Amino acid sequence: MSGHFFALIGGWLLDLLAGDPARLPHPVVGFGKLIAAGERRWNKGVKRRLKGAILAISLIVGAFALTLALLFGLQVLSETIGLGALLQNVGESILIFYCLAGTTLIREVREVFRAADRSLEEGRKQVARIVGRDTAALSGQEVRKAALETLAENLNDGVIAPMFWFLLLGVPGMVAYKMVNTLDSMIGYRNERYADFGRFAAKADDVAGWIPARLTAFLMLLVSGRLDKLKWVRENGRKHLSPNSGHPEAALAAILDCRFGGPHDYFGEEVWKPYIGENDRLLTGADMEQATLVNRLAEMVMVLAVSTVFLVVWIF
Repeated sequence: MSGHFFALIGGWLLDLLAGDPARLPHPVVGFGKLIAAGERRWNKGVKRRLKGAILAISLIVGAFALTLALLFGLQVLSETIGLGALLQNVGESILIFYCLAGTTLIREVREVFRAADRSLEEGRKQVARIVGRDTAALSGQEVRKAALETLAENLNDGVIAPMFWFLLLGVPGMVAYKMVNTLDSMIGYRNERYADFGRFAAKADDVAGWIPARLTAFLMLLVSGRLDKLKWVRENGRKHLSPNSGHPEAALAAILDCRFGGPHDYFGEEVWKPYIGENDRLLTGADMEQATLVNRLAEMVMVLAVSTVFLVVWIF
């Protein structure tokens, strides 16, 4: 357990200081390539739902098993050369670093607001880096709204949920969750192309993110001193098409007193997402700064909570 404690602190500090270095290979990029290759090969003909489930299960189990084998190999090598568990702990820290996306997410959202302040076209191009929807026709308000919705949703997907699964299943569980989430982000859509093939991936992400999404909303309200909005967030979070994404979005809408949702275009098809919040006001850079602060504070509380669990188990 002491190894988990130091690995988490090390991995989190790396993310805090560096984010995702653009020049280094990233495992999630590799996940995406595997998913894309499987989708091209199997998403055709009959039994697409079964094929999609087989692909998803194979990749999730494979990610868990490969990580477990890698860490075991590092443990054996480290002990063989007299370094104790050092190499295993370093390997865990690096993998945790790759699984966390807090710093990069905040950096990207800030860039969206800066770009939108310069010109609408720059804002559209910048927000397209972090959202799955079509951005070519977005207004300036919609660009900023999309960035903040993504900030809230991905606090769960990129920070809280990975740490939750690290607490339950260690680094292999954390990596497996990232595979689940990557599958959902690539093929978990309800359109003609992915409705059958990506069904299992979408459901797996719903299950894996159910508790973390609600924990994320709670942490956001906690660090904002707005726990009085818990009931409101529960009620409005259920309005979202996703059983999970609505809760962090509702929490941020409550904190900022704004409104999310409305029409979104995905792959040329309009998807209407129910409104969350009542105050359809203009969003500003001050809202972005408040939202990113909430994200960072919620992340820090989660790191403190998870590391405390490992520390207590280690001591006692």
